[in-house]
Parts: sequence; C-alpha cells; structure tokens
Amino acid sequence: MAEMPRVVAAMVTPFRENLSLDVPRAKELALRLLSEGNDGLVVTGTTGECPTLSCDEKVALWTAVVETVGGRAMVCAGAGTNSTQDSIHLAQRAAQAGVDMVMAVAPYYNRPSQEGMYQHFRAVAESVDLPVILYNVPTRTASNIEADTVARLACDVKNVVAVKEASANFSQITEIRRLTPADFTIYSGNDGDTLPMMALGAHGVISVTSHLVGRGIRSMIERFLAKDLAGALDEHLRMAPIVSACFIPGCPSPAPLKAALGMVGFPVGRPRLPLVEPNEAQKAVIRNALADYGLPV
Repeated sequence: MAEMPRVVAAMVTPFRENLSLDVPRAKELALRLLSEGNDGLVVTGTTGECPTLSCDEKVALWTAVVETVGGRAMVCAGAGTNSTQDSIHLAQRAAQAGVDMVMAVAPYYNRPSQEGMYQHFRAVAESVDLPVILYNVPTRTASNIEADTVARLACDVKNVVAVKEASANFSQITEIRRLTPADFTIYSGNDGDTLPMMALGAHGVISVTSHLVGRGIRSMIERFLAKDLAGALDEHLRMAPIVSACFIPGCPSPAPLKAALGMVGFPVGRPRLPLVEPNEAQKAVIRNALADYGLPV
C-alpha cells in the first residue's frame, strides 16, 4: 500500500438553502481541499454530518468525490454506525463507489465492551477488501477503544491499518504506539493535539481546520519531520486561535467551520438540525480568528 496521507480533511457536506445535498459544491470543495494542502479526504465522517445523511446521500457523495479527485488523493468513506450490520452495508456500498479506505467509528449509544468493540470492527473490516481506519472519539460516542483492543485488531485483522485517535488521552496514545506494529498508522483526531501526537509517533491528522489552514498544518508536520521543532511550534501556535474558533464552546462542529467557510468566500450552507448556526457572538470570535491568521473575511 502507498504511504498513508499526512493531512486528511474531514470534509464538510455542502447543503443547498433547503438543506438538500449539494453534490456539485461537494466536488468543488474536494478540489479546493487538495489545493489547500490536503492529500486525503474523509467523506461523511463526523464533520460531514454523517448522522443526518441517508445511505443514498452518502453513496452520492462518495461517488462524486471519487470521480473528482480519485487517484490524486486518498478518499476515505466514513461508514461506521452503532449497528454492525448497518456498518457492514455502508462499508460495502463505499467499496462499490470506489473509495480507497473505510473509516468506522466506535459504536455510540450502545456502549459495548472491549470484546464487543473487537468483534464489531473485525466484522466490518472482514466484510470489505479495503483498508480500515478505526475512529475513537469518546466525547461523541460515550465509549473508548482501549489500546489493547486497537493492538489486537491491528495484529489480528490484516486490513485494519490505522486509528484516528480523538481521545486526547496521551497515555493511551503512547500505549497504542507501543503495542501496534511499526507500520500501523496513528492519526490525530483533534487538530490541537497534532503536534504533541507527532512526538508520540502519530503520522498526521484527520483535520477539521485543514479546510482553512491546510498549508499551515502541512508546514507544521514537515517542520517537525525535519526536526525543526521551533518552527513546528510556531506554526502550531499561529493556528491555535483557528482551532479554538472551529471548536467554540456551545456550538458543536461542524457548525463553526461551515460559518468560517462562508466568511472566507466559499459558502457550503448551514448545518442540518439538530445542529444550528453559530450566534452573532460566536461568529465574531470566528471572524476575528480568521482575520488574525490573515485569511480574507
């Protein structure tokens, strides 16, 4: 398998004014993300508002993005749910759409045991002939994929090749790196954690803010790899207000990012309910962060 990408955008899903799917805008966004320094895209993940998308909408997005950037960037389908059978169905539909990889989130609401996690991910991975990324995001799922479970999957299931770690638990991330094979990829799942996670052996990031500062993220990673730690830290600190604005308290992602994209001249519509747009005070924080970074607003 080719080297895994370093800067992967967790792509938003564009909607029209009536909140129907805007596939042409999704194609334009995919091209924009590549021009902004991303070398991979996750389509219909958390940032893509996957819980509010139908299966047919997901397939339409996967197909459109593959047609637009396939072969130029890794295209990964967010295909996980809290139902193993539904996840298998989505993963198989994603494979038919021509994606390069599948990402499966830890089952939410059910709160399975670690054995249940293992069996779930194994069943999903074995249902397709594609690499699979595990996605651990306890703040959204109320569950945690423990390091031993990640290592067990990495060793037992040949196409489980990576984890997106959004736990912010650096002890756990250390254990994942210690217990998994050297070619198992760890991605930061929180933009603000990327630089410290690189020090723990992460490969890159599956990012929200790379819609806005993808080149800055790439520069930070490249500086770290070149052992220019001071330069990497400078990039990290410069982007910190953007990260904070995209995860502003009281306004769950991707609502702030969608607002920010509109402010920089690339509107993608508002989020579907139950998410709502930022209020005026939150928009002011977002606008100030963009301006301070030097982005045109």
